[in-house]
Amino acid sequence: MKKLIARLWRVIRGPLQWRVLWLWHAKFMVGVTGIVRDDAGRVLLLKHRMWPEGRQWGLPTGYANKSETFEETIVREVREETGLTVRVHQLVRLKSGYKLRVEVAYEAELIGGAVTTDSFEILEATWFSPTELPTGLQESHRLLILSERV
Repeated sequence: MKKLIARLWRVIRGPLQWRVLWLWHAKFMVGVTGIVRDDAGRVLLLKHRMWPEGRQWGLPTGYANKSETFEETIVREVREETGLTVRVHQLVRLKSGYKLRVEVAYEAELIGGAVTTDSFEILEATWFSPTELPTGLQESHRLLILSERV
């Protein structure tokens, strides 16, 4: 049976192999977070409308779109949520083990723009010193801001 499966696998090749693999394996959403800093070392935090009361402050974050790199996701999410333009740097965290998602976080730097929030998703966008973070900040985001490269 194994030899037959191996022979069939070699025959179907290319795009059909990828379709079979896609159907066979688990599907995940990828949540991408940006730790955006300005020239003064302050970090950009957003007060998210849809997050639980009392824990609404967090970093810019969103889900990657199909065919989008994770770096492109950060640039897009920050632009959509704040109007700012950022340059993405190194990966600082990759975490799996969730049922349906993987989480990725990158350092990013402000390169331009003026804050204009998306009033549907974002209530407020503010720059904070890492030593004066607001109450109601997601603990996982606090750890990302304060940690060394992971």
